Amino acid sequence: MRLVAIGAARVTDSDPPIALADGNPLPMLGLGVWQVPDGQECVDAVRWALDAGYRHIDTAQAYGNEASVGKALRESGVPREDVFITTKFFPANDDPVAEAEESLRRLGVDQVNLYIIHWPQGGPLWAWPGMERARELGHTRSIGVSNFSASELEQVVGAADSPPVVNQVQFSAREYRRGLLDACLERDVVLEAYSPLGTGRHLSEDAVAAIAERVGRTPAQVLLRWCIQHEVPVIPKSTNRERIETNAQIFDFRLSDEDMAELDALDTTGGTDVAREGKWW
Repeated sequence: MRLVAIGAARVTDSDPPIALADGNPLPMLGLGVWQVPDGQECVDAVRWALDAGYRHIDTAQAYGNEASVGKALRESGVPREDVFITTKFFPANDDPVAEAEESLRRLGVDQVNLYIIHWPQGGPLWAWPGMERARELGHTRSIGVSNFSASELEQVVGAADSPPVVNQVQFSAREYRRGLLDACLERDVVLEAYSPLGTGRHLSEDAVAAIAERVGRTPAQVLLRWCIQHEVPVIPKSTNRERIETNAQIFDFRLSDEDMAELDALDTTGGTDVAREGKWW
């Protein structure tokens, strides 16, 4: 794992962020705001996360809540330079540069830390020159992709002047996409996990509950820690203040090799190198 210390941009001092291939640091824990309505609910969730020490907030043009993320950041009093902000290009639109500029306006910031293609609609290559241009113009520090399979990622890496540094995908103990994780590592791309708790479905797994009881942690903490020990950053979503706070408490314990192997065995994907089982567009 390529780790760097960047002062306040971490939940605790026990697990510093991972360094992306372009040298920029990505916190290992972030708050995702998928399906959080624009408005006070989103503002509160982001504020609570920042109060709990989160220093990464992940939003998207398709979520429709970038303005609330920006409002929460301003109200929090946390310096902008201490918070890593991700947003995503909605590939049903035509121009990543123009859409990035609209995202910056809604967020109320001059630059995001990471701008990624939300999914490979229309093919994996067409939007990448616009993503590179957004980076050249200073709209973002880093660029990446989301929901790209190993083959789609390889096409972008092979054609890019500035290759993607992140591939954000559905990844959890139940969706342990080992082939895709290996493909990302081979290409110096950080795989980042969304839905690491299976949108709550995986919390009731017998093996997860047993390990949680054994180590004195919550099932969510166990599943998040599993990702961290696989060197995979996580962006769990919650709008509950207590869960947001407990989800952050994952850097002061370790799962044993036996625990990790038991969780690895929960995989239902066959160790796939694809990012999704079907298209939604």
